[in-house]
Amino acid sequence: MIVGSTTMTSFQSNPAVPLARPRAGARVRREVGSLVRPYEVMIILDAGLEEEAIRSVLDRVSELIRSRGGTSLSTDRWGRRRFAYELKHRWEGYYVVLRAEAEPAVMAELDRFLFLADEVLRHKVIRLPEGVAVAAPAAAPVAGVEANGA
Repeated sequence: MIVGSTTMTSFQSNPAVPLARPRAGARVRREVGSLVRPYEVMIILDAGLEEEAIRSVLDRVSELIRSRGGTSLSTDRWGRRRFAYELKHRWEGYYVVLRAEAEPAVMAELDRFLFLADEVLRHKVIRLPEGVAVAAPAAAPVAGVEANGA
């Protein structure tokens, strides 16, 4: 009767070390070309900046995304808004929402750029879910027509 086997297979060189097997239900990460994903970036700039300085920052952001293979989809300027509390000794900021599609590495570089920019008070980079990014914004109802159809 054979109790144990001392023969090793060609893929296992050390019998004392068990083979690494993925957990049950574990996801396997595969590299698949480019992973272009949709993002939304909220940027709060210093409200004391001139229009030319704001345009300069937004141009640099768009150029950074474009130069690294991403696309800047839209830039929505919300304008000056009052803060709920004091932020870096300021009570107002200039809000901008930017939508873009890029690889995660590009958005990490953008996050670093915005963190180091003196004109930026706060920023947030959000990866949008695929279903939300594809859906177009709903058209506003026509004036005089009620939403319930009555």
